[in-house]
Amino acid sequence: MIQLTDYIEAASLPELSGKLPWQITAEAQQIIEAKISQLNTADFVIKGNVAIHKSAVVEEHVVLKGPIIISSHCFVGAHAYLRGGVYLGHYVSIGPGCEVKSSFLFPHSALAHFNFVGDSIIGSNVNMEAGSVICNHFNEREDKSISVWLNNKVVPTWTTKFGALVGDRSRIGANAVLSPGTILSKDSIVRRLSLIEQVR
Repeated sequence: MIQLTDYIEAASLPELSGKLPWQITAEAQQIIEAKISQLNTADFVIKGNVAIHKSAVVEEHVVLKGPIIISSHCFVGAHAYLRGGVYLGHYVSIGPGCEVKSSFLFPHSALAHFNFVGDSIIGSNVNMEAGSVICNHFNEREDKSISVWLNNKVVPTWTTKFGALVGDRSRIGANAVLSPGTILSKDSIVRRLSLIEQVR
């Protein structure tokens, strides 16, 4: 139905193989817990279920609620909040005041500042400008079920929590909003102040 590597070239982690994006985010905590146990302890500082590579920079007043893996050369800015199973690939940058929940961010991607990313999978070399948001729940609807638009048809995810799958090299402009269930192909451009709602 959907191959993760068609959107994210680096998403060949064996832990993700054969799973749909919304299954991966739902299982983020278990997937990351298992991966922490395989890390080289010479390269990471591991406290409980939070693993931070020794080359990563985590500024003051960051809140880390594991399980979390922060890979080599990452930057996490002051007052960021990571929770519910978060994986940051190499050279990922999380700016000040961002919140990331149950999500996977692949190498060289960046959140500017004051972004929210919930229950999502973000490809490599993706940039989110300030204030852009990936929503993961239909607060305003009575029926909160999330569907996605794939191959010109609506596909149910059978979940009420899923944000987006964002392909490699995509650009999301300042204060843009991706509605729950957004699927963006590689090299997508979302203009500033846009609302992406692929399934109504």
